[in-house]
Amino acid sequence: MQNILTSIRAKSPLIHNITNYVVMNNTANALLALGASPVMAHAVEEVEDICAISSALVINIGTLSPRWTEAMVLAGKKANQLGIPVVIDPVGMGASTYRNDTLQRLLQEIQPAIIRGNASEIMALHHAGGKTKGVDSTAAADEAREAGAALSRHHACTVVVSGKTDYVFTADRTSSIHGGSAMMSRVTGMGCTATAILAACAAVESDVHAAAVAGMDIMAEAGEEAEKRCDGPGSFQMHFLDRLYHLGSI
Repeated sequence: MQNILTSIRAKSPLIHNITNYVVMNNTANALLALGASPVMAHAVEEVEDICAISSALVINIGTLSPRWTEAMVLAGKKANQLGIPVVIDPVGMGASTYRNDTLQRLLQEIQPAIIRGNASEIMALHHAGGKTKGVDSTAAADEAREAGAALSRHHACTVVVSGKTDYVFTADRTSSIHGGSAMMSRVTGMGCTATAILAACAAVESDVHAAAVAGMDIMAEAGEEAEKRCDGPGSFQMHFLDRLYHLGSI
């Protein structure tokens, strides 16, 4: 983790986020605290240009619209063309037919480097059409291990399942990451933050599995340290950003 963290701070990679309205501010601040540089661009007129100057692309389907979907496809194809890693977050997969169909289209037209979701999202994606409780997981990460490994093989990418224990699957490689904080589930967008951090790690590390493990290690360590200092969800979010900023230095 430390080598990747050092590289992020040295290179300050530009991370292009096509993400949802709810988490834009959280995601941007987390990337800045870590040492990366965020850009939130979703207009179809500019996403290809922004992608071309970026080091990684995040596609997050949290707040969908037809025009945003087109932007995601354009940016994703451009990233694939340029060899820029794409990280897809299947937020709320299984909650609606539109959401399911959109994600299936994205995965047909774009090659992701990483797919990251909670257990319910990963299981719904694997079983294409399974139900979830909105954006919240109704399953434990352990229950999604088979689905995560199968998705990794099917889409030839790394799959990350977030939960009490995080799992990372890449072909025949499997890693687990322990730690974090239960307080994360009380703050909106922590999963989306993890996705952005994975993109920052993949921007500086060509071994995508190692990048994904480092990203989830960063989330776990910052979460643990933030919980020690917080009084509740509001101060947790503040301390989480501080811990990202100081990670590895104190």
